[in-house]
Amino acid sequence: MGNIATREAYGKALAELGEKHKNIVVLDADLSKSTKTHEFEKKYPERFFNIGISEQDLMGTAAGLATCGKIPFASTFAMFASGRAFEQVRNSIAYPNLNVRIAATHSGITVGEDGASHQAIEDIAIMRAIPNMTVINPADAVTTTKAIEESLKYKGPMYIRLGRLAVPEVYSDDVDYKIGKGILLKEGKDAAIIATGFMVHLALEAADLLKDDGIEARVIDMHTIKPIDKDLIIESAKKTGAIVTAEEHNIIGGLGGAVAEVLSEECPAPMVRVGIKDIFGQSGKPMELVKLYEISALDIALAVKKVKKFAR
Repeated sequence: MGNIATREAYGKALAELGEKHKNIVVLDADLSKSTKTHEFEKKYPERFFNIGISEQDLMGTAAGLATCGKIPFASTFAMFASGRAFEQVRNSIAYPNLNVRIAATHSGITVGEDGASHQAIEDIAIMRAIPNMTVINPADAVTTTKAIEESLKYKGPMYIRLGRLAVPEVYSDDVDYKIGKGILLKEGKDAAIIATGFMVHLALEAADLLKDDGIEARVIDMHTIKPIDKDLIIESAKKTGAIVTAEEHNIIGGLGGAVAEVLSEECPAPMVRVGIKDIFGQSGKPMELVKLYEISALDIALAVKKVKKFAR
């Protein structure tokens, strides 16, 4: 099992699915080698559209193609998809509830050396707040492929968050993946770690660290942020009495916010959010930034120890 970036898996999945699903069209904002949509372009050039460095036009064109019965995958960096093109995403795609897949790569601080201007740490919060929008954040190559496949069964807008950095494979191909349903990766009774995207493999590492201290942590991959799996969150709170969320995103408005909303209304429990603490990123090596911004496996483990002090 090697390390593969979720953007790589996305490009391969599109190229494979394009053969069977003739209504898939792919749009890019002059970043096809970075978003890996060039894989689709090579095989189906007549269904690939380079809109240029014009993300607002990218979203508007995708919306138009969706009205003609196509399934557009609109690809660019997460910063531009959620920031520069917000109005078009909201008013041209989500408001009319069009069947557009926004596949946003280069999310989070593991973009690395590109620095704060390109490190999208607000995109989940932005997209989660838009009515009709489904928000997905796959953990590895396998679940990225599954997410692209499953997305074809859904109607309506969808934001798929992808990364630049190669990550370990968490899953085998036989994983039971369903949009809107979290995946229990590891059972535990002392606390629950609810992680998403890049942070899932670090949550598993944290659980191993905690095991050495006699702490059994439940680990959940919450790959769908919206609609979130309320039942699994409530079950975890009741079973463990303590929750830690882990995300490569601002702790405000992302996974941590979504889980806190469920807990506060359905099953109050002590909780600690591991993520970017409402500050901008900076240029640096990806894993050095993970350590600097305190979202490493060790930081997750420390958060579990902290929240356990308040558990009932």
